[in-house]
Amino acid sequence: MLAQRTIRNKVTASGVGITSGKKVNLILHPADPDTGVIFRRTDGDKVVEIPALLNFVGNTTLSTTLENEGLEISTIEHLLSALAGTGVDNCIIECDGPEIPIMDGSSSQFVFLIQAAGIVEQSAVKKFIYVTKSVQVKRGDAVARIKPYDGFRVTFTLEFDHPVYKKYPQSASIDFSQTSFIREVSRARTFGLMDDLKKLKSNNLALGANLDNAIGIGDDDIENDGGLRFSDEFVKHKILDAIGDLYLLGHNLIGEFYGFKTGHALNNELLKKIESENAYKIIEIDEIKDAPINYLKPISEEFA
Repeated sequence: MLAQRTIRNKVTASGVGITSGKKVNLILHPADPDTGVIFRRTDGDKVVEIPALLNFVGNTTLSTTLENEGLEISTIEHLLSALAGTGVDNCIIECDGPEIPIMDGSSSQFVFLIQAAGIVEQSAVKKFIYVTKSVQVKRGDAVARIKPYDGFRVTFTLEFDHPVYKKYPQSASIDFSQTSFIREVSRARTFGLMDDLKKLKSNNLALGANLDNAIGIGDDDIENDGGLRFSDEFVKHKILDAIGDLYLLGHNLIGEFYGFKTGHALNNELLKKIESENAYKIIEIDEIKDAPINYLKPISEEFA
């Protein structure tokens, strides 16, 4: 049986929120089968649960934000991407602030947390979102599209009119039935122009952003010591973001996603259209060999 997964033990972490610059504490807890992923705000007068599902999505301007009962939790996509990429179906995430810490700007430290907690299989069959027809949304020349595919593939193309971006690959396609999320995607960091960062900070945004948690792009080159982690890190991070956004459908996906210049807002529009057009069905897969994403090896082997 291809079983649902949760973490074995609770695990804690802390970091800085990229928007506020304030310290945020996290606790990841195991959860029962069919719980899904639930964020739990613990810093108010009462504990508020915010399911990681499409109908709880609020603002998508700079990151993906969930909201419920007047409370928000933002910058969820990197943690959701780590959970999706490691095949964790059920997890409760306590947070004492309005945003998930940015960590190093990628999913790698969240993957490390999940590995440290351990992953256990549960007594329930794993469910998947199986795409049954093509769906597309556009905004200007930006495109987000999903279509049926016997596996899980993500293709993304950037198009930035800036000399530094043009030095590096702006397209990538990854088939996760053959490729490890941990090796190929999880370490890709968020990025932005240094000039844009200054403008954001002047408007009390991105107060926690720095070269320890983002790739800073200057006029002529990368500002970070050591440069990029890999040559296509920019586009790989957009793939990482898309995987996190897609997980808001509630399960790992069987299908092919294509994005051209898309971001969180358009990704969210695509998810809404998938829902409204009933372009999927929920299926169970009994055989491990038929799984559409390569997360099934013991986690400890991923770095071997």
